[in-house]
Amino acid sequence: MNDTAQTAAPAQAALAEDLREKILSAPEMILEDRDLMRALIAGNERTMGGNIVDLRGIAMERLERRLERLEDTHRSVIAAAYENLAGTNQIHRAVLKMLDPVDFESFLTNLSTEVAEILRVDALRLVLENRDARQDAALQRLGEVLCLAEPGFIEAYLRAGRSGPPRNVTLRQTLPQAAAVFGDAAGWLRSEAVLRLDFGENRLPGLLVLGAEDPQQFKPSQGTDLLTFFAGAFERAMRRWLG
Repeated sequence: MNDTAQTAAPAQAALAEDLREKILSAPEMILEDRDLMRALIAGNERTMGGNIVDLRGIAMERLERRLERLEDTHRSVIAAAYENLAGTNQIHRAVLKMLDPVDFESFLTNLSTEVAEILRVDALRLVLENRDARQDAALQRLGEVLCLAEPGFIEAYLRAGRSGPPRNVTLRQTLPQAAAVFGDAAGWLRSEAVLRLDFGENRLPGLLVLGAEDPQQFKPSQGTDLLTFFAGAFERAMRRWLG
């Protein structure tokens, strides 16, 4: 028995040393294992000395950090979902309001007043390219809403000196060229959403430009799905008046 005990003692010591080295090299194996942590915490603190208190404190700190990250993520997801829902409802209300008018003049007037208010923008302009520079009296009355331009203006305005194909929806801070669209209002507008409009085959393109005094209201980092949907609805509404 004595020989066996003497033989087992070095083996146990070697095993303990090997286990100790593994724990020291990767302490997270203990800290991240719930069952091991429960076993350590349930152990005899007097036998284990002060180490059990330290392990418990480390485990609690780690759990608290994870809980804080989880709460932050949860709040961010809830805020994003609420913002998306609110934005969707806003666009839907604007589309319904846009469908109310029964003539083109009322359509444009409604666009720059009630629709603009729903969208919470400070200015709204519809840009149409026109090969005939002459304007009749009806169009002149809509000068604050409707902007007629020569062919090629829309492409140049969308690109604004940049290469590559223009996007259907462009969010940016206003440029000096905005004066051609907003007139005197361009002096106090700081950001804009530029929506490219396709009215169908053999028709010149159009633009719907939303202007805001807040320079952060429209930023390139924002999503454009809702504005893309609004542009699509606007195109279809405009086709009624284009004939």
